[in-house]
Amino acid sequence: MKKSMVAAALLACVSAFGAGDAEKGKDVFEQNCGVCHNADSTERKMGPGLKGLFKKAELPNKKKVTDANVLDFINKGSSEKGMPGFADQLTDQEKTDLIAYLKTL
Repeated sequence: MKKSMVAAALLACVSAFGAGDAEKGKDVFEQNCGVCHNADSTERKMGPGLKGLFKKAELPNKKKVTDANVLDFINKGSSEKGMPGFADQLTDQEKTDLIAYLKTL
């Protein structure tokens, strides 16, 4: 599948669930992401701190910070960065809520 088709499919997934619920996303973050990532700072734990993520120009994989690219990173993770993928661990709604929360950081 071409990259543009994958990006469109991921964006459609995010759009299908609307803006998401940041409060629910905070719970998803605390249960799944908070072990490795700080939410309230840019200081590293095992992974980078995520405060201001959506204000940055790019992700660690050098892609632009967009809903679709963040969702792709959540789904696939990064073997070189040691982050597991959460494609099968989180529901589409949980991912949408998580992205809504990440936007508040």
